Amino acid sequence: MSRSLAQPIRTPLPAVEREPVTAVVALGANLGDTAATLDEAIAELAALPLTDRVVCSDPIASVALTLDGPDPSKPGYLNAVALVTTRLAPTVLLAHLNAIEDRHGRVRRERWGDRTLDLDLIAYGDVVSADPHLTLPHPRAHERDFVLAPWLEVDPDAVLPGRGRVADLLAGLGR
Repeated sequence: MSRSLAQPIRTPLPAVEREPVTAVVALGANLGDTAATLDEAIAELAALPLTDRVVCSDPIASVALTLDGPDPSKPGYLNAVALVTTRLAPTVLLAHLNAIEDRHGRVRRERWGDRTLDLDLIAYGDVVSADPHLTLPHPRAHERDFVLAPWLEVDPDAVLPGRGRVADLLAGLGR
């Protein structure tokens, strides 16, 4: 006599639908064709899965910042800020940002060294995280005019979670 085992009923798991969040991504480059690199990176951000919209500031020039402070003898940076409306989780978005950097030849030899492309996740909605792999908001964003000024350009009402209005933070740096 043969015995038939019933097949388990397989129902698809419901898709976890995340609400869109605006993430703030700072872009910077000081090696190679920096303008072309930023343009390509912005296009790659717009092509990310579950990403609906990318609004980017105009690029600005800044002096290289090293562990010892500003260093005008190093190649200058071109910086911009992009607002990315996405449904990607913050850790997944960060993984995509790192992959984009890698595709552009990013090498991490020294902290705050020269780079072909730097993509920093500055903020992800109102999320605050002290995770060592993803600190949100970015712990030094409030000190960087090359982040705050372009961010203010694309969002005049921007707020850095835990720090306050971006306009006030930027004004405070000028004092």
